Amino acid sequence: MSSSRVQNVVVVGGGTAGWTAAAAIARLIGANLNVVLVESDAIGTVGVGEATIPPFRTMHRLLKIDEAEFLSRTQGTFKLAIQFENWRTNGHEYIHSFGNTGQACWAAGFQAFWLKARKLGFAEDYGRYAPELMAAKAGRFGLLQQNGLSYAYHIDATAYAGLLREQAEKDGVTRIEGRIVDVRQTESGDIAEVVLESGQAVKGDLFIDCSGFASLLLDKTLGTDFEDWTHWLPCDRAIAVQTEAVGEPIPYTRSIARESGWQWRIPLQTRVGNGLVYCSEFMSDDEARDTLLANLEGAVITEPRVLPFRTGQRVKQWHRNCVGLGLAAGFLEPLESTSIHLIQRGVLRLMQMFPAGGITESDREEFNRQMDAEFRYVRDFIILHYHVTERNDSEFWRRCRAMDIPDSLQHRLDLFRDTGLVFEAEKDIFRENSWVQVMLGQGIEPGSYHPIVDMMGEQELRQFMQFQQQKVDHVLNQLPTHQEFIDRYCQTAGALAGS
Repeated sequence: MSSSRVQNVVVVGGGTAGWTAAAAIARLIGANLNVVLVESDAIGTVGVGEATIPPFRTMHRLLKIDEAEFLSRTQGTFKLAIQFENWRTNGHEYIHSFGNTGQACWAAGFQAFWLKARKLGFAEDYGRYAPELMAAKAGRFGLLQQNGLSYAYHIDATAYAGLLREQAEKDGVTRIEGRIVDVRQTESGDIAEVVLESGQAVKGDLFIDCSGFASLLLDKTLGTDFEDWTHWLPCDRAIAVQTEAVGEPIPYTRSIARESGWQWRIPLQTRVGNGLVYCSEFMSDDEARDTLLANLEGAVITEPRVLPFRTGQRVKQWHRNCVGLGLAAGFLEPLESTSIHLIQRGVLRLMQMFPAGGITESDREEFNRQMDAEFRYVRDFIILHYHVTERNDSEFWRRCRAMDIPDSLQHRLDLFRDTGLVFEAEKDIFRENSWVQVMLGQGIEPGSYHPIVDMMGEQELRQFMQFQQQKVDHVLNQLPTHQEFIDRYCQTAGALAGS
């Protein structure tokens, strides 16, 4: 155990990771803590991750952030799903939506009922039974008192960090401007203080590394090992650009597979976030830039930025008296919009285990065990999109199809292919419906279904499937268009109503 209580918390770096940590700690457990955040205006943030997933809202409920104000300030729109285009084959598309598809039973997921109904010839597309998916396709959204939609947001990440900063400073967080030029350690190896260009030394008991890919504390100071996952996820660069909006924002993210990677398109109220994730072994920066610029809608309003990255995680995300969050802890490409989620999970877990009485090895071991599990589940889910494909039109896709994959993922694929079953893992943020939608979308055909379905007669099953459609239609009939809801609920200043 450390020799003293943890009273002084130093957050190194701002951005979404740093200000989330500072705001949450100050508001939720900070009554007897001194929280300081050190950042430099001269150091930019990555700021490309603008899409979220539903658990994002949990943090906002804890922080008592007003939804409408938050969305207005961040140009926010609503997100019900991700549409995957060209992933299975060129020209093929499917949607991975939030929420649930159809009605499950105690022994089997809805996919078992759907598989038999399809065999008998009266099942619609799997997504027809998912309210979030059908609302996304119809361009509709609303907040319902009953049978409400599962949703997340598209946001301006830079504006979001600014909002969190305001709240954090109101709750007593001290921001210190300055570039860190030295990190001093104790005789035992813990971090004692960070030293700024001005000569000011900032001491702390617990340090939170939110310094991005630089990983100033975990990597450069403490030398924490990095587990590289490039052999499974070979993309290592991204290029990002913003464009003017050319129409009403759609309530879903678009992910469009290209020759050696994929393109994102994230709709905000007055602009669109765009980017291309690619593998430098097969595509140069100039080729990536040309590919992205040739596949945009609307006028370009920012200079394209190239962002190198390495996929993987720190072997210890909590090492000595330093906890890493965000890019400093690890990186998984934003294919399923998990970056901010993993930040929030790290923050919440740190607060649940906060070492007020002194840091112990058991604290660190448990934190690292749980974060490791979460990162690996996300990793496997992302690998699924690349590996299970019929594309063979480029060396990149041929390699992804042929590569060995983690045993944990192979088991999931085999189980679903053989039986149609998906079992939810404790720390997996992607529940049964997510795995089913993506595996079906990528082309896996289950060989059988659970025998409990055969307890239903054909007519009973037909009525059951019709009822699932009717429930979806009932929800859709209550929803305004996405734009109409934004106009009256959370319109950003300067956005044209109904534009």
